[in-house]
Amino acid sequence: MAKSVDDLASSEQPGSQDTAGLVAREEQVFGENPLEVRESDHYTYEYVGGFVEKWDELIDWKKRYQSEGSFFIDQLKARGVRSVLDVATGTGFHSVRLLEEGFDAVSADGSPQMLAKAFSNGLTYGGHILRVVHADWRWLNRDVHGEYDAIICLGNSFTHLFSERDRRKALAEFYAMLKHDGVLIIDQRNYDSILDNGFSSKHTYYYAGEDVSAEPDYVDEGLARFKYTFPDKSEFFLNMYPLRKNYTRRLMREVGFQRIDTYGDFQETYHDAEPDFFIHVAEKKYRPDEELSDVYSTAVHTARDYYNSEDADNFYYHVWGGNDIHVGIYQTPDEDIDSASRRTVERMADKVEITPDTRILDIGSGYGGAARHLAETYGCKVSCLNLSEVENARNLEFTRAAGLDELIEVKDGSFEDIPFQDNAFDIVWSQDAILHSGDRERVLEEVSRVLKGGGSFIFTDPMAADGAKSKDLGPILDRLNLETMGSPGFYRRELARLGLQNFDFEDLTEFLAVHYGRVLDVLESREAELADRISDEYRAKMKTGLKNWVAGGKAGNLSWGIIHARA
Repeated sequence: MAKSVDDLASSEQPGSQDTAGLVAREEQVFGENPLEVRESDHYTYEYVGGFVEKWDELIDWKKRYQSEGSFFIDQLKARGVRSVLDVATGTGFHSVRLLEEGFDAVSADGSPQMLAKAFSNGLTYGGHILRVVHADWRWLNRDVHGEYDAIICLGNSFTHLFSERDRRKALAEFYAMLKHDGVLIIDQRNYDSILDNGFSSKHTYYYAGEDVSAEPDYVDEGLARFKYTFPDKSEFFLNMYPLRKNYTRRLMREVGFQRIDTYGDFQETYHDAEPDFFIHVAEKKYRPDEELSDVYSTAVHTARDYYNSEDADNFYYHVWGGNDIHVGIYQTPDEDIDSASRRTVERMADKVEITPDTRILDIGSGYGGAARHLAETYGCKVSCLNLSEVENARNLEFTRAAGLDELIEVKDGSFEDIPFQDNAFDIVWSQDAILHSGDRERVLEEVSRVLKGGGSFIFTDPMAADGAKSKDLGPILDRLNLETMGSPGFYRRELARLGLQNFDFEDLTEFLAVHYGRVLDVLESREAELADRISDEYRAKMKTGLKNWVAGGKAGNLSWGIIHARA
C-alpha cells in the first residue's frame, strides 16, 4: 500500500532495498587529486547509483518532515503559489510534499539516477506519478517549458556550481522561468561558520539520518569536500563550492530579485554562526519607490521601529544631545556630549575637500546635525537619507529654523536601497549607522553606485576589533538585535572589492568607551527629570547596553574611528 509523507511520522524511512550489489559495482571517480576537482559538471560522476540508493538514509524523510515542519509550504501558500518547479528534486522528498499539499509540481534534476529514485519514491509514498525532467540549470529554459509561480532549489544543491559564471547563468534561468510576481527559494549550508569557525552540526534539520555521518574532509575558500559514511562502512564524497551567505544574496539581487529574506534553520532571527543551514526566499515582484520600505531587511525594520519609538526619540534628543547623535571625540572625560560629537563632524570634514559645488549624501543622518554643519560652513548641498520618520521630522524642523532648507533635503529611506541615481554624489558621509544593517555588503555596494568616480566615502561605525571573538560581542549584539558587526578589516576588504582601494583608518577607539560612559553618566544623573519622558524599562535596558559598550571598548573587543575610502 502506498504511504503518504505524513505517514512518515510513524513509519520507517524509504530506500530499504538491498543495495550491496550496486555499492560494489559503482564507485565515484575523482582522479588522482580529488582536491583539484572543482567543476560544475562533476556532480554527475558523484551521484552514482550506490550513493543515490543510500541517499535517503542520509536525509531520513521521517526526521526531515518533523524538523522542517511546514516552513516551505507556508512560504508558498502565503504568496498564493500554485505551480512549482523543483529544480533540485534529488530523491523526491519536496516534490512529494508539494503534490500532497495540492501544488502543481514539476520535478527536475541534473542526475538521472536521482530522478529515477524520486519517481520510485513518488509511487511508494502516496502513489504519486512525478513529472520528472532531466535538466541542466544553465539551460533550464531549453529543458523545461512554461512559467512557474515558484522555483525551489533545496538540499544544498546550488553549491554544486563552482563557476561564478555558472551561478549567474543558473539564477538568470530561474528568474526567467518565474512569473512576474514569482518567488525563488534556495538553501545552503552555513559555509560562513565552517570557513570562519570550523565545522559543527546539530544534525537536526537536513541530514538527520541516525547512523550516517556527513562531515567535511577538506575545506578552503574554493572547496568544501564532504565525506558521507554509512553504517555498512561505505564512504562517498561530494566536492562543493562553499557559498558565503551574503555572496549568494548579492548574486540574487544582481540578477533582479527585489526582496530577499534569509532564514537560519527556518528561524527569522538568529546569530550567523548558529544555523546549520540558511534559506533564502527571493521575490521577483517589482516594487516602486514608494513601496521600498516593504523590502527592508529584518535588521533595518528593527532599527526603524526602534528609532521611531517615543522612548528612543526622547533619549537621543534629551540625553545624547539632540543634534549629532553619534560617538564624540573628547578633550576631557567630562566634556559635554554635544561639543565632543561636533568635534567628530569637524574632524571628518577636514579629511575631504568641500566647496559650494560639492554634493554630499549623508546616510543614516539622524537629526541632521552633520548636514547642517556642512551646509552652513561650506555652502554645499546635502541630501539626508534616514529610515526613521520621527528623526526626519525633527531634522526638517531644525533645518528650516536654521534657514538651510534650500541646501538640505531630507528623504525617508534605507541605505540598503539608496533612492538616488548612479554617480550622483561627490561625497557619501555616514556616522555610526551602518552597524544597523543586516547586509553591510549591500550598503557598501549602494554607496559605490551613487558615488562619482574619484569621490570620497567617509564614515564612522562602531565595529568589532579585527580578531574579536563573536562570543565576546554577544551582549552588544543581543542588545542591538544584530547578528554581526563590521570590522576595520571587513570594510577594507569589501571596499577594495568595489574599487575603493585608497583606504585610510584613523583609529580613535579610545573614545568609544569614553563616549558611552559619558552618555551613561548623563542618563543616570538626570533620571528623575527623564522619568516622565522615557520609560523605566527603556532606561534600564539602555543602562545595561551602555555598560556593555564601555566594557567591550575597554576589553579591546571593539573598534571605532574615521574611515576614508576613495577610488
